[in-house]
Amino acid sequence: MSAATTPTWDPAQYLRHAGHRARPFIDLLARVPDLPGDRPRIADLGCGPGNVTALLAERWPTAHITGHDNSVEMLDKAHVEHEGPTAGGGRLDFAHADVRTWTPTEPYDLIISNATLQWVPDHGRRFGAWVQGLRTGGTFAFQVPGNFDAPSHRLMRALAPRYGLADTLRHEDAVLTPGTYLARLADLGCVADVWETTYVHLLTGEDPVLDWVKGTGLRPVLTALADDPARRDAFLAEYRAALREAYPAGAHGTPFPFRRIFAVARKEA
Repeated sequence: MSAATTPTWDPAQYLRHAGHRARPFIDLLARVPDLPGDRPRIADLGCGPGNVTALLAERWPTAHITGHDNSVEMLDKAHVEHEGPTAGGGRLDFAHADVRTWTPTEPYDLIISNATLQWVPDHGRRFGAWVQGLRTGGTFAFQVPGNFDAPSHRLMRALAPRYGLADTLRHEDAVLTPGTYLARLADLGCVADVWETTYVHLLTGEDPVLDWVKGTGLRPVLTALADDPARRDAFLAEYRAALREAYPAGAHGTPFPFRRIFAVARKEA
């Protein structure tokens, strides 16, 4: 298992940009159709601290929803802040699981994943098992970042070899093209809707793009250099300077373009 797939997570850092990070999930959720069950069974793969998993309970208040993640730190936050019965008589709970190997053990009405599958090598090969685990009329839905060729990632990868981290970070092939996702889901007998959107987040504060990636894309570097603070700080100083040039602050904040890819696939009979 490479360091790129096993970063140590910091829920507080991740949630510093919670509003911006939740928006793609809200947009994804808006395209999910009605589910077949009156008391739907839902799995959220890569639930993180549970803040967006809780939005599923608002949409389907009678559902039994389980958020799955392999980060103890994230799950601890989710258990404390979001677990328990829901207002409509459903339940929200969380469980430790590795998305690379998780397979449904009961029929699901919805399997959903928000900004997680980019951490799963060759994740398209998992789609068959997940679609097979859906009830007829159930939905598999996900969104992944599509910005691995953006300056935030290219600059990170360019610096990594100088710090002995050449194999630590993900590359452009961490996600598939929208057309490839559409074809794979259609081949599985789904009616699929696939699209992409580029958000332009207006970030505030000092070095806000660096602050953003410290919660996600930079986690493998921070994990690998955790026991070498001098080398970590040197990396961050170089990376910070490069990000300031690539994402200059404007009069109202720092614009941060962020492309994302979405898919909603309904299982047919």
